[in-house]
Amino acid sequence: MKWHEHCRYMELEREYSVRDLALFHGHLGPYIVLGYRIGRYASEYFGNNPFGMKAKVYCSGKTPQSCLADGVQLGSGCTIGKRNIELEISDDLKCEFESGGKKIVLVPKKFEIPKSSDVDYELIIEEFAEKMYGLEDSELFEVSGI
Repeated sequence: MKWHEHCRYMELEREYSVRDLALFHGHLGPYIVLGYRIGRYASEYFGNNPFGMKAKVYCSGKTPQSCLADGVQLGSGCTIGKRNIELEISDDLKCEFESGGKKIVLVPKKFEIPKSSDVDYELIIEEFAEKMYGLEDSELFEVSGI
């Protein structure tokens, strides 16, 4: 049941392509993909109500890790404007979500960003991020608190 059954533009699926992620973020990188997939998982777990959920993104606060927050916004619907997402400077890389008195923590699995002296390094990053987009959730992050 919809929580606002007369509204046409609420509870829309947050199904974004890699192109959509790049349009929002300015380019396609692994951390926006990872954040998007983490945010979608949280949205599916708690239900599609971005007003009833809060997100906290723990990261270095610098790019590329901070790009995780852009992906979490797209995937979960928690946004800066609604004031239900926070960026917490931390040595740990993780995302916490709360809704209805429940809390889950999603911790990205370690991955190596390809290194290259290739002239078109951004293309290598983009291709790496595209591959990440197609991975299973269990290959990208671990979930606790369920």
